[in-house]
Amino acid sequence: MSGILLVDKPKGSTSHDVVEEVRRKLNQKRVGHAGTLDPFATGLLIVGVGSATRLLEYLMNHRKVYRVRMRLGLITDTFDITGKIQEERPCNATKEQILEAINSFVGTYVQVPPAYSAKKYRGERLYELARQGKIIRLPPREVTIYRIENVEIEDLFVSFIVETSLGTYVRSLCMDIGYKLGCGATAVELRRLSVGPFRVEDAVDVYALTPEELTKRLIPMSRVLDFPKVWINDEAVKKTLDGMKIRLNDIVHYEPFEKDSIVQVFNNDRLICLARSERRSTFLKTLREHERNEAILKPFKVFKEN
Repeated sequence: MSGILLVDKPKGSTSHDVVEEVRRKLNQKRVGHAGTLDPFATGLLIVGVGSATRLLEYLMNHRKVYRVRMRLGLITDTFDITGKIQEERPCNATKEQILEAINSFVGTYVQVPPAYSAKKYRGERLYELARQGKIIRLPPREVTIYRIENVEIEDLFVSFIVETSLGTYVRSLCMDIGYKLGCGATAVELRRLSVGPFRVEDAVDVYALTPEELTKRLIPMSRVLDFPKVWINDEAVKKTLDGMKIRLNDIVHYEPFEKDSIVQVFNNDRLICLARSERRSTFLKTLREHERNEAILKPFKVFKEN
């Protein structure tokens, strides 16, 4: 049993809790997720089951869209409402000033990760170290805010939708907006709406569904990635699964691809492997004309079961 499960994580559960629930219900040891959601956050969590856990790394770089609600004038140690209040300040900014501050973060900027996060430092998660009184300050990193829209302002509460790059902390973004306004801010609600092409509207509640229902909602591995596709003949399957290079005569059909790019290799509807291209697809026609059965693809991740 392998595939991707789109989960609508409820508030209060950790991403690990969701993984454990899927393991228990599907009786599968190999279960993982692509991108942690904080316990106070809800929304889309992508879970891989079986061989599909090996695809999760390629889903990490997708853009993510969130809906967030923040409270101006409140500062906590975690940058969200679950943390200890450090300070309360008045906020006298006008709606125009708030809008200007929010929109000023669209683009690339340097962000400091919160001390309470799931990032690891020397093998331990930052939130575990922070709870022991060991506050680790990680170096700032560049993140990208692609868009901010649907801004709603109601007294000290502000909500908006934001599209972010990998590694962006929306809690930190809220705090940065608050600092720019001179009053600080804390995230009080956070919901992940999408990860790349995957939408929370298609997600399920793993706690409510039966194992049979969860199994039916698994997305096949063949439909997960967006790399170019190449199809090989039946005779080439075994040697490909053994890691041997895919040659011109093994290929029956292909989508355009560039040299040194990742491609998905199929036999009918089955995903056989991921491979690195040693030629660009436009050169294959020339090789056929000259009857040169050269190596085209080098497998680096094969799927003997999926």
